[in-house]
Amino acid sequence: MNGHATGAFDITNWTELATEEKEGTTFGRNHITKAFHGDLVGTSTTEILTVVTPDGPAAYVGVEHVEGILHGRKGTFALQHSAGSHNGEQWMKWQIVPTSGTGELAGLTGEGTIRVDDGHHYLIDYTLPEA
Repeated sequence: MNGHATGAFDITNWTELATEEKEGTTFGRNHITKAFHGDLVGTSTTEILTVVTPDGPAAYVGVEHVEGILHGRKGTFALQHSAGSHNGEQWMKWQIVPTSGTGELAGLTGEGTIRVDDGHHYLIDYTLPEA
């Protein structure tokens, strides 16, 4: 079955684990927890690596473990993050890690985006085997 999920998430904790100053950039490692609302209801933990320049945030990559209910189906899955910004334009993408789904979310695949506009909003296009 093909699905489309939308909603929002709140960052419930952001812990800076490490930073390293380099010429023109600061590299960081962070641990984040989130609460999801909407078509996906649940929580997650994320590890991200960031690059910040004097002009502001420039890029990050990360992995996230999500535990929740997606359109009524309960389980866990992992997301791979890729994001950046340039000249005020941001792009933030998720890829569902194939074979990471468990429980009723086993076999989940797909991708999504994050939009920051009066909060954090997500869009996920996914495929899931029939129940």
